[in-house]
Amino acid sequence: MTEDTTGRGLPLPVYRRDDVDAHPPLFSPGYRSTVTRAPRQPLAHLPQRLTEVTGPLLGEGRLGDLDHDLTRQHDGSPQGQRIIVHGRVRDGDGRPVPRTLVEIWQANAAGRYRHARDTWPAPIDPHFDGVGRTLTDDQGRYRFVTVQPGAYPWRNHDNAWRPAHIHFSLFGRAFTQRLVTQMYFPGDPLFFQDPVLHSVRDPMARQRLVARYDHAATQPEWALAYAFDIVLRGREDTPFEDGDDDE
Repeated sequence: MTEDTTGRGLPLPVYRRDDVDAHPPLFSPGYRSTVTRAPRQPLAHLPQRLTEVTGPLLGEGRLGDLDHDLTRQHDGSPQGQRIIVHGRVRDGDGRPVPRTLVEIWQANAAGRYRHARDTWPAPIDPHFDGVGRTLTDDQGRYRFVTVQPGAYPWRNHDNAWRPAHIHFSLFGRAFTQRLVTQMYFPGDPLFFQDPVLHSVRDPMARQRLVARYDHAATQPEWALAYAFDIVLRGREDTPFEDGDDDE
């Protein structure tokens, strides 16, 4: 569905409203860093303008040959269980979103990020940067090869540990439509005490953040596979966050 909001005859997209309960509130006291960064004033509505369809383009020329394979970006192989993470990006009407940029970042197998602010005593893997990106294909499909991230402490509450997760950033159909979210792994024993995951109040929406083990896509003697589909808008959209990291 489109409408002309420019007065120039150019139709702009009209988006389905999100399910409010599917997304964490900006102020979630259990997630301590939101206390200082959440806005205190009512949010201002920004109407759609021409930038919705004329923003920067993120094409194949901006991608490296191995950006999608985090296990082959160095001379040696990283430590840990190799995994395949794949899925489809869809809009609120179920249509695939083709040629959109998908970025990920994550901790290594020991639960440590390759970042100056991460100083807890877990080993840094010299063969793993923990960042990747790719474009969806014409059917909205993406695929990464990486390693299973480890859990890590984060001082949010007593004996606080983040469940294993991978951060995702997507730009949808335009540069101004960025969505940031996290993918979790099925059966993680740390779910019960993670305020980031539980800031999503709707249990069904929370479950949409947990990947599905995909035995059909698992490659014998090489890598386990997990499927994680992402819906950008509508009643079944993937819960998003405000873009600030939890570290």
